[in-house]
Amino acid sequence: MVDRAAIEAAARRIAGHVRRTPVVDVESRGFGTAGEIVLKLECLQHTGSFKPRGALNRMLSVTIPAAGVIAASGGNHGLAVAWAAQRLGHRAEIFVPMIAPAIKVARLRELGAVVNQVGAVYADAFAASQVRQAETGAVVVHAYDQPEVVAGQGTMAMELEQQRADIDTVLVAVGGGGFIGGITAWYGGRTRVVGVEPETSCALHAALAAGEPVDVDVSGVAADSLGARRVGSVAFPILRQHLHEVVLVSDDDIRSAARCLWRDWRVIAEPGGAAALAAVLSGRYRPAADERVAVVVCGANCDPATLAG
Repeated sequence: MVDRAAIEAAARRIAGHVRRTPVVDVESRGFGTAGEIVLKLECLQHTGSFKPRGALNRMLSVTIPAAGVIAASGGNHGLAVAWAAQRLGHRAEIFVPMIAPAIKVARLRELGAVVNQVGAVYADAFAASQVRQAETGAVVVHAYDQPEVVAGQGTMAMELEQQRADIDTVLVAVGGGGFIGGITAWYGGRTRVVGVEPETSCALHAALAAGEPVDVDVSGVAADSLGARRVGSVAFPILRQHLHEVVLVSDDDIRSAARCLWRDWRVIAEPGGAAALAAVLSGRYRPAADERVAVVVCGANCDPATLAG
């Protein structure tokens, strides 16, 4: 199981490669809620999401062959792997599904990756990447289900605690569970961690109800970044032990949150990146009057024109 020691080691390994992203205080009642809200702007990380933390930790933990690295992704993880590979001087081959936004696919190619766009959803792209990896021997950098990746993602929580040690609750969007798994491993129950999933892509909610990871159907506005068919086996034991709760939000909630971030804060967030805030704005998560809540804005890879209105 990934623990604080693994996350501290990851932080040392990736130091100098990742940005220390800012925490912004929201003015009193800024979102019309009780409690104190801060935004952790991980959308300002390299490549526009938290993903470089895990990708770098994985790649700096193993020997990379001439075949380089290979990954499947809805877009953000692929961008992180391609960027990290370019930075470290490795070849990268990325598989993405057809739902991956054009802006992400174009950026992957700009970063020098070999891009294969196959299948309807992430699981299809992952299956294709497994076949290709067997042919090439490239090192797999999984989007969310490797200990090194989960530990790397957990460095965001370590950083957040250094910035705001008084936080009571952290709200974070969930796809395959690697990000929230690392965050939860760092806090270990000392701070509440609340997962936020779309109603139409809720692998963690289903796994907790079943007592084990299970397959779910995937669709909706955030499917490219939060559309894992099954929660990861590395993160699930951590989440089952220490996660406070999971709340579900609708596509309309997510769209409204993304528009709010742009309208009121001039923060660009893709649908998955705005999902955590959607829980607060929709009332699916209601902070107590004296509660200090950090909302993680975890991704910014979208066409800004979609945020108008």
